Amino acid sequence: MQASNRLRNVFAAGKQAMGMWQMIPGANVSRILASSGVDWVMVDCEHGNMDDRAMHDAVPAIAALGVSPIVRIPDMQGWMVKRALDAGAHGILVPLLRSAAEAREIVQSAKFPPVGKRGFGSPIALSRFTPVPSFTEYLTQANDAILTMVQIETQEALNEVEEIAAVPGVDVLFVGPFDLGECPWQTQPPCSLGEITVTRPPDTTAGNNIGEPILDGVVTDTLKTAIGRVLAAAHKAGKKCGMYCANGAQAQASAAQGFDMINVATDYTSLQTLVQEELSVATSQAKPERGVSY
Repeated sequence: MQASNRLRNVFAAGKQAMGMWQMIPGANVSRILASSGVDWVMVDCEHGNMDDRAMHDAVPAIAALGVSPIVRIPDMQGWMVKRALDAGAHGILVPLLRSAAEAREIVQSAKFPPVGKRGFGSPIALSRFTPVPSFTEYLTQANDAILTMVQIETQEALNEVEEIAAVPGVDVLFVGPFDLGECPWQTQPPCSLGEITVTRPPDTTAGNNIGEPILDGVVTDTLKTAIGRVLAAAHKAGKKCGMYCANGAQAQASAAQGFDMINVATDYTSLQTLVQEELSVATSQAKPERGVSY
């Protein structure tokens, strides 16, 4: 099974893995992304328009092209891990992690006994690997073949990032730059987002993030330092580190920085940009400037 997990093989070879992000449902969208030459496609069930059925359509379409389907689950819940892995995902990405204790819980949900407590019963997952394993082979090999990834995008996780990286069974720390940088609710003075000031009652618990939002494409030095800390912690623990990028230029910069798993483009925003540019050509208008995410 490990041999058919392309992303794991790229990691094992010490190479960097480029990927695409799927937010629009449809197996044909999955095939377009997977046939682009990347090593993995992220099926985004957290922020994308991807429900359980869309996930079950996307995973086999991606796997059939020899590319690793990775599923970002909507929330850090064990049953969501099970649904993604039973669909045949080659790995899972868990958002909004807060602690090493939660990372250990995720590993428990993702691994079969005796390492974890994942239940066994889906015949669907087997055919997403080539050659197709038997039930026994899947049961005995899945723990080593499937990747467990956690997103570092909260202040709490950043505080424990070295401990999280050391958790056995966690393969990848993935940076969520937008959430990591966003304003916490209890920032003094109130955190400003342009003309909007974010406030909450004083008895509200602290928010997710470090209070350094990405505005107008500007990444602050504090956020850069935080991202660098995640990268260093992952590599020190012998783990891989992933980074979400909005375009090829950002992906190139992240590769030069030493990230191992790098998103290159997202279907929704790429389609949006393309149709706007083509319409500008057809109507002899100035080509619109490409938006800068960060």
